[in-house]
Amino acid sequence: MDFLQALLFLCLSAIPLSADNASSKARSCSDVRQFYSGKGFTLNGVPQTEISGEHLRICPQGYTCCTSAMEETLSNLSRREFEGLVREAGRSLQASLNAQYRSFDTYFTDLLNSSERSLQESFLAKLSSLYSKNAPVFQDLYTDLRRYYRGSAVNLEETLNDFWARLLERLFKASALPQYTLTDDYLECVAKQTETLRPFGDVPRDLKSKVTRALVAARSFVQGLTVSGEVVRKVSQVPLSPECTRAMMKLVYCPHCRGLASVKPCANYCRNVMKGCLANQADLDTEWQNLIDTMLQVASSFSSDPSVDVVIYSIPLRILGAILYMQENTEVFTSKVFQACGTPRVAGTQSSGSEERKKRVNPAGTTMEYKPSPTAGAQLEMQISDVSSKLREMQQYWVQLPAALCSSKVAAGAASDDKCWNGMTKARYLLEVMGDGLASQINNPEVDIDITKPDMTIRQQIMQLKIMTNRLRNALNGNDVDFQDASDDVSGSGSGMCTGESCAHNGPRVIVPKADSTRYYNHPENKKVKGTGTQTHPSILLLLLSLATLLRRR
Repeated sequence: MDFLQALLFLCLSAIPLSADNASSKARSCSDVRQFYSGKGFTLNGVPQTEISGEHLRICPQGYTCCTSAMEETLSNLSRREFEGLVREAGRSLQASLNAQYRSFDTYFTDLLNSSERSLQESFLAKLSSLYSKNAPVFQDLYTDLRRYYRGSAVNLEETLNDFWARLLERLFKASALPQYTLTDDYLECVAKQTETLRPFGDVPRDLKSKVTRALVAARSFVQGLTVSGEVVRKVSQVPLSPECTRAMMKLVYCPHCRGLASVKPCANYCRNVMKGCLANQADLDTEWQNLIDTMLQVASSFSSDPSVDVVIYSIPLRILGAILYMQENTEVFTSKVFQACGTPRVAGTQSSGSEERKKRVNPAGTTMEYKPSPTAGAQLEMQISDVSSKLREMQQYWVQLPAALCSSKVAAGAASDDKCWNGMTKARYLLEVMGDGLASQINNPEVDIDITKPDMTIRQQIMQLKIMTNRLRNALNGNDVDFQDASDDVSGSGSGMCTGESCAHNGPRVIVPKADSTRYYNHPENKKVKGTGTQTHPSILLLLLSLATLLRRR
């Protein structure tokens, strides 16, 4: 008798929760029912009071207000909500990239348009007849420059060579001696002398070098913004794995099932879940940062001497200077053409060429050097500064995303380290915070991840980042790059650029500053959360009842 009484006393003193558990059996589930109904689910089957939780497969198996069906429903809800958060974060990043695309695109398109207007105005003032008769030659040049910039399959070198050849044909026909008849075959022969006889001096070669470098850099830059947005769009749509769905349910909704709805998850617990579920996305970090670094270099190159605005704005003056050079050397060039192509047939009647020869550019009234205005220079500097600032903000996006999703609105702050949900109960979270990337999740205590099976969609996007970075590096060296035809609006279907309401986001800004350093804890060998709180154990109650019954029989 004494032994059984002593055993009963030890059980009662060792498990002080048993009295609480007995009373908790009658705890109301009204808060859970209200929460569950508020999520849009039916209350059919939802218990009025707590029930035993042996049926639970994700949440701790203590007394609970959640049935198996509720656990499955909330698990699916947590998956949809998490995927929605990641997509929303992606849309926020896409919106920033899209804004930078629109800003630079507007700036560079205005450069080309202003340059073309300047050419038209200056030529009409100085060579009105020549321009009026040959306007398509100049218009086609700017049309091809725009198409190249937009990503069309335009060979920039051939475009510029063709422009000078066509211009040479027209000028030679207008300035040649009127007694000759110039056939199309003869003019074609004249056009072929552009490289060897250099009728325009060094202007074509120099202009081609500078315009090519400017256009290649500009096109690769906007293509980089487009590819970045496309990568973000595709990666943000990667579905959550079953293991992560379980982890998200345990993080977000198991506290409700345990009657701890007001308790936020511990910050480090939340980070481990997010780092595990976003491990593949974090592997984008290296190539993403490489791409951003290279885009920053390209943006910086726009202001290097000669700056991109000087190159584009000076096109009209360079062409005018080339025409002046040819007019000053018409006789020498004509004699060399006659040597190369033969003397053309004498015409029966005089042409109007003699009139055209009289209409020359007045060298004294022509400035051959473009001087950028302070306003234009300031606009370029502002453009570069703004885009560079935004690119730096998003440079660590993929490794900062877990911390951003575990903001103070979601996870408990440092002041509540011992009063937060640790996955089992309301207590401090003692486990180590994992590093970034898939390989670092081998010992993640919250998410079971096979690090040998990376997500193939994300691996493909990593490769796209590498390819784009190499193209940008080529552009830095002035080398043309072979893009697929992107002449359609980049904001169209399937594009990484988003427009209008599709880019709207009401959530918190996800492009966050560098997160504070994380405090790490020693990792227990069994990788299980050891809560300091207490739990309900129905088997212990049965033991106590059996002992009490036995004592009464004795």
